[in-house]
Amino acid sequence: MSSWGRRSCLALSLTTLLAATAIPAVAAESLPDQLVKQVGSAGINRHLIALQRIADTNGHTRAASTPGHAASAEYIAGKLEAAGYDVTRQEFPFVYTQTLAQKLTVNGTDVPIIVMTYSPSTPEGGITAPLAVIPVDDTPGCEKSDFGDVTGKIVLVRRGGCTFAQKQQSAADAGAVGAVIYNNADGDLNGTLGDPSAARIPTGGITKAAGADLATRAGAQVTLELRQLRESRTSYNVVAETKTGRKDNVVMAGAHVDSVPAGPGINDDGSGSATLLEIALRLGGSPKVANAVRFGFWSAEELGLIGSTYYVDSLSFDQQLDIALYLNFDMIASPNAGYFVYDGDDSDHTGAGPGPYGSTQIEQTFTGYLNGHGVATEGTDFDGRSDYGEFIAVGIPSGGLFTGAEGIKTADQATKWGGKAGTAYDPCYHQLCDNLGNLDYVALDRNADAAAYAIGTYALSTQSINGVTSTGPAKKPARLHTQAVKAG
Repeated sequence: MSSWGRRSCLALSLTTLLAATAIPAVAAESLPDQLVKQVGSAGINRHLIALQRIADTNGHTRAASTPGHAASAEYIAGKLEAAGYDVTRQEFPFVYTQTLAQKLTVNGTDVPIIVMTYSPSTPEGGITAPLAVIPVDDTPGCEKSDFGDVTGKIVLVRRGGCTFAQKQQSAADAGAVGAVIYNNADGDLNGTLGDPSAARIPTGGITKAAGADLATRAGAQVTLELRQLRESRTSYNVVAETKTGRKDNVVMAGAHVDSVPAGPGINDDGSGSATLLEIALRLGGSPKVANAVRFGFWSAEELGLIGSTYYVDSLSFDQQLDIALYLNFDMIASPNAGYFVYDGDDSDHTGAGPGPYGSTQIEQTFTGYLNGHGVATEGTDFDGRSDYGEFIAVGIPSGGLFTGAEGIKTADQATKWGGKAGTAYDPCYHQLCDNLGNLDYVALDRNADAAAYAIGTYALSTQSINGVTSTGPAKKPARLHTQAVKAG
């Protein structure tokens, strides 16, 4: 069926649905269009300016558990409360980490390396040992047998086939004292070991090019210094829901509020959280919708998706069933932007496989909107690097938009989208320079329109996602076990 035909059928079914459920008269197709018109870059930019000023007056960071994060979260929560939303602050514990040293030296030559989140620390000054190069296969370094005798050595392993945590655990089982994992694609390798309890040996990531060079230096003397501050802290998510719409078929959208300690995080992920805030304010706390809309403003994403994971895991199975779908917006204004849509059906064969049923339809909603407005798109992997992770893990259909991080824009992409080939989508990724000057406002405006359109569309109907066509009486929202916290 043509895109016109799909829209016509959807409009007809939605008109029937809304009439049957006594929702105040509004043309079914009008809400998405209204949100697109009302959500503008000026409003989003005002929120971004606020986040920049909050960072500037709080040590240039908005990292989880810092005053900068608390002020950012309260800025968002206050505006949502004033707009009539039911707002919850959900507190959670986590292990805070901050990099103190990350250095790799091979025969006296420095090789840039990034310590992985939750990596154990080396002694000050590092550890020195021979380099062991692990052979490359489909699952390099995923089993103890891949390493052979590496007792007392620092191992070099290629990314892929299993998690970073599993690679360093297998290396530790084989006797290694440190692990260096190199990328299987262009760009820096930022990684996490997922959980402090999984961390066994100091582990860092390097580029594909650096790894290829080191792979020719087996037996070389290597000094690895990776040190992190680690301590128990608390932070909190801000969750806001409309008062109207059925509560057992909720449309949810999320973005993370926290930055890395090194910078203000205006693209990562001020761009996503500011956009969702503006959409929420324009939608209002009591819109004329069939389905309730819930916004999640996550914390501690940069430390391993902790806030969003805590939220999903705090829900009972029935409460999870109440969520019809989840939309994720993490970095949607990268200065050398790509236009990526999460690959719900794995049609781009990006590696991680498809998302839960309904993810394909979400992808089609985003690509249909952007392509229909002259913006070519590419699929991007559900690679576990953002807050959709736990939603997918429990089977909730998911999707979203992304403009790229430390990955390198290709020549073909530069021809298609503009920008500079051979350069990262965001050269300031996880750095102090991720500020107001680190944004592509054209990409921000386009992605904000697509986000507003998708949220407005699903607020009216999720029939294409889960077949739900009849609202019936809305039940009261289940109360979450949360704790209110104050900014500070």
